[in-house]
Amino acid sequence: MKIKNYLSLVKFSHTIFAMPFALLGFSLGVWSNDGGSHKPLWLILLLIVLCMIFARSAAMGFNRLIDKKFDALNTRTAVREIPSGIISARNALTFVLLMSAAFLITTFFINTICFLLSPVALFVILLYSYTKRFTPLCHLVLGVGLSLAPIGAYLAVVGHFNILPVLISFTVLFWVSGFDIIYALQDEEFDKANRLRSMPQWLGGSKALRVSEYLHFLAIACLIYAGFQREFGWLYWLGVIAFAGFLIYQHLLVKPGNLKKINLAFFTANGIASVVFCVLVIVDLFIINK
Repeated sequence: MKIKNYLSLVKFSHTIFAMPFALLGFSLGVWSNDGGSHKPLWLILLLIVLCMIFARSAAMGFNRLIDKKFDALNTRTAVREIPSGIISARNALTFVLLMSAAFLITTFFINTICFLLSPVALFVILLYSYTKRFTPLCHLVLGVGLSLAPIGAYLAVVGHFNILPVLISFTVLFWVSGFDIIYALQDEEFDKANRLRSMPQWLGGSKALRVSEYLHFLAIACLIYAGFQREFGWLYWLGVIAFAGFLIYQHLLVKPGNLKKINLAFFTANGIASVVFCVLVIVDLFIINK
């Protein structure tokens, strides 16, 4: 029962957003055949998956912990585990510390560069929870946090940077920032009343949605540019078209004053977009471009 509560606390199902891109970063590293680790690939993949789980759990647990006061005041979030008393603040803090330590330790077993950069990554993903208190650019900070997944996974395999995974990371940054703005529409009035910062609180719903559209346009532009950096096959471009289609779809679902389908836009459309794109590109890498 307790495990179920902690999985709910960190919204484990939302791992579907960044995990496919981490697997894509790993695949790009393997496909590049560009030096790197002498460890078995299955071990590197396992360590990457563990890092993703630990880092995201630490970030979400920390977010729920420091937002407990606001969550208790918001009717939409008052049922969450900490404000409802299902998980105590002390236990949540212990959970965050354990997940953070597990993340740092796991990177040690990957390679030196991942271990050295792990505190920076942890700082970024924890910082997001504070940014909503002083800047409407908090959505971009969340985007940066999740964008570390593909480049981090690539570094785990080859041990150095490359333009292609960096472009994929920028795609994730703009994509996540855009859909987080859409999700924040639900709390526009609450944020105004409680002096919390967000794009909807700052610009209003209509203009915030416009910013989200621009960010998603940049995400697609990064994918198109990335496509010309290597000789991808037709499945890559099919993936780009599918990804763009899901982004357009979610913007058709959500309009200012009509948020009934926001969960469909936020979770379903983005979750499917992430999985479909990454599966198509991975198949392209190892079958079409083998």
